[in-house]
Amino acid sequence: MTRYVALGSSFAAGPGIEPILVPACSRSGRNYPSLVADQLGHDLVDVSSGGATVADVLDRTQQLLTGGTVPPQLHAVGPDTDLVTVTAGGNDVEYLLTLLRCSYRVAPGGAPASAAAYFGTPVDRGAVDTALAELPARLVGLVDAVRRRAPRARVVLVDYLTVVPDGATDAFPMSEEHRILCAGIGRRLEVATAAAARDSGADLVAVSQVSRGHAVGSAEPWVTGWEFGDLLAGGVAPYHPNAAGMRAVADLVVASLT
Repeated sequence: MTRYVALGSSFAAGPGIEPILVPACSRSGRNYPSLVADQLGHDLVDVSSGGATVADVLDRTQQLLTGGTVPPQLHAVGPDTDLVTVTAGGNDVEYLLTLLRCSYRVAPGGAPASAAAYFGTPVDRGAVDTALAELPARLVGLVDAVRRRAPRARVVLVDYLTVVPDGATDAFPMSEEHRILCAGIGRRLEVATAAAARDSGADLVAVSQVSRGHAVGSAEPWVTGWEFGDLLAGGVAPYHPNAAGMRAVADLVVASLT
């Protein structure tokens, strides 16, 4: 049986999509790795975790919002691993944090009261630009590390679903200036992931492109809007894949593998 290891951040883990198997990591039993493994009959080891950066995947113990920790995700990869998917980089460039900060400026009442100290701080555009410039090399380093641990494994980079719509909606409260800023970060994250796939020789599943018409506020959104569940318990997180989005990502990954 094919041994499949899933690495990555919340866009792989699936916060708010029932059933939540590991609340501290916001990891769903119906995220795209689980759906891919079910469809192809693979033996899945899913260590994806909400909030993970490339460093948390590669070699750093991740500090969780609940106060616990998880070891570097790469520890799950070994010589017997046949397939590895990776969705990472968004937290390195503060993509989701920027989205949340920009929406909070317009609609603070939609967020938990405790979010003020975190979401109320300004966006550091210089830091975001620097992180985006560094991201392709970081992802290439991660792919290389996977191959050192699992020389025979097929490595697939799965990028991020498109979040930002063509205009502000009730589900996506944001000034036009900030909407353009966030859309630009999303596109640059897409470009960075594609560059890493090209430079490392990894496969690429560009779900960002296929999901252009399924952003927040669309007729059939694949991502959540400005809504909050109990995040510490794996509840719904704003601007993350919903169940339909995870199914779409899984179908695209399966198609690329078969």
